[in-house]
Amino acid sequence: MMDALSETLRVVRLVGAIFINARFTAPWCYQSPAAGSVAPLLEPGAEKVVIFHLITEGECYAELANAPPLRLVAGDAIVFPQGDAHRMSSAPGVAPAAGGRLAEMLSRRPRQLAYGGGGPTTRLVCGYLACDDRLARLLLAGLPPLLRVNVRGSDAGAWLEASVRYALAEARSPRPGGAGVLAKLAEVLFIEVLRLYMNSHGEERTGWLAGVSDRIVGAALNSLHQQPAHAWTLDELARSAGTSRSVLAERFQHLVGSSPIQYLTQWRMLLAANLLRRSNAPLARIAEDVGYQTDTAFSRAFRREYGSPPAAWRRHQAAHAPVQ
Repeated sequence: MMDALSETLRVVRLVGAIFINARFTAPWCYQSPAAGSVAPLLEPGAEKVVIFHLITEGECYAELANAPPLRLVAGDAIVFPQGDAHRMSSAPGVAPAAGGRLAEMLSRRPRQLAYGGGGPTTRLVCGYLACDDRLARLLLAGLPPLLRVNVRGSDAGAWLEASVRYALAEARSPRPGGAGVLAKLAEVLFIEVLRLYMNSHGEERTGWLAGVSDRIVGAALNSLHQQPAHAWTLDELARSAGTSRSVLAERFQHLVGSSPIQYLTQWRMLLAANLLRRSNAPLARIAEDVGYQTDTAFSRAFRREYGSPPAAWRRHQAAHAPVQ
């Protein structure tokens, strides 16, 4: 049975890459700008870019404005859900190195970085995931500015780290396909971080990932994602989740931030946008696929969410799609 997270990741296009492979020796400091400012360089046309780092050797610190430095060790993966500017350093307070122009640095990927004062070595890789802004708001809602997990505690962790090392070596070889492997690994690493975070944090969390992890809300989300075109009622959804409508409504609102039926509409519109962007299916077919009996009702709902009718939105997307 497909769960809500798997279904979400299946239907919505994600684009990832590992773009820096770094070897630093203490003292060192690497300044990472806000994700929004580097998005056009990393993935032209992307609505949202999320930056993440994986520490593969040694230790270091992550520093965000107005937050205490966070010590990281080998195996730690960190994600910045809101795309905040941050520093990675050998110790708090080290001044960042003066770097070259970012566009030049990212012209070849993955970029090899090596610098520092000759002390203890830290190795890390930097990657990103680009996606639809609405999907990012859905997946990352309720998360802290900096999210950390250690992948070495998971079954997939050793395989992931070994695969990243292998793919980075392959990316430097003349054999084709290395960049494509790295891109897929970036996506897998990001998803594994989200899964580990879901399993390792307690009941105080709110947001979509917390809802997926919850027994009641997660069951309701699974039902909605498995049958988005079904004419769900709150009573029927509560029965599928094994609870009362009042408990479901209250818990869903608390964790996800909307009612189940409001969420269903938002998810249907994400599905519709995905179909409009990636297929030539007629509007009537898309309307039916996402649960609307008439083009008029579908167009009205889509315009409320995206600000323009589906046909006009599709034309705009096609006209502004990045050249492959």
